[in-house]
Amino acid sequence: MAAPEATEFEYRRESLAAHPAPYSKDYLFTHKRAPLRPLHAMAPTLTELTGPSFGSEVLRAHDDDLTQQHAGTPIGERIIVHGRVLDEEGIGVPHTLLEIWQANAAGRYAHDVDRHDAPLDANFTGRGRVLTDGEGRYRFVTIKPGAYPVGGLDNVWRAPHIHVSLFGRSFLSRLVTQMYFPGDPLLAFDTIFNTAPEHSRATMVASLDRGETRSEWALAYRFDIVVRGRRRTHRDDATRG
Repeated sequence: MAAPEATEFEYRRESLAAHPAPYSKDYLFTHKRAPLRPLHAMAPTLTELTGPSFGSEVLRAHDDDLTQQHAGTPIGERIIVHGRVLDEEGIGVPHTLLEIWQANAAGRYAHDVDRHDAPLDANFTGRGRVLTDGEGRYRFVTIKPGAYPVGGLDNVWRAPHIHVSLFGRSFLSRLVTQMYFPGDPLLAFDTIFNTAPEHSRATMVASLDRGETRSEWALAYRFDIVVRGRRRTHRDDATRG
């Protein structure tokens, strides 16, 4: 009788320098949220290395087109956001759940916590999701978000951005980031954008893609996302009895 095949996983940890420091004197909200003690690495478990997996059942109609989710057309500049989800080796990551959320064209979120003195848009909720295809490609249609002030701070504004959350092939390749727009003058003053290491900031800025732009309809931006890679080693421990 054959014993079950054992699978061994090797996980490539990235340098902590790849991420912003937990504490930043310029990003004031980290003053109360950042850990005060050194972080300790923990060995990943099999569950963390092998899941989750998502299918089309998690998607609803128009999840990938935020301009078609309500009875009317939202106010603002319609845009296309597309790209690929890649691993560290540049290979597309298929069937990855990618979610976005954002402010409307006036710079306000459809959320009770947002008290910004800007109008809400009854035809724009600002939330979407999509699964990447077999080569890691994704595509959204949405409205370009507006800038907004950070409450309680003197003349501090967030550059227009789209929040992005996704899983790679496992919980450990989870990534939450923000997509910014090229040439935005507020990037030089955005305290969250500038907490990222200088060498990595460009990875959060999309590029104008005239090839995917639809004439007289919408500009397109390309935003490729690289998630943490994983090397797998299979070991056949089957024994016969």
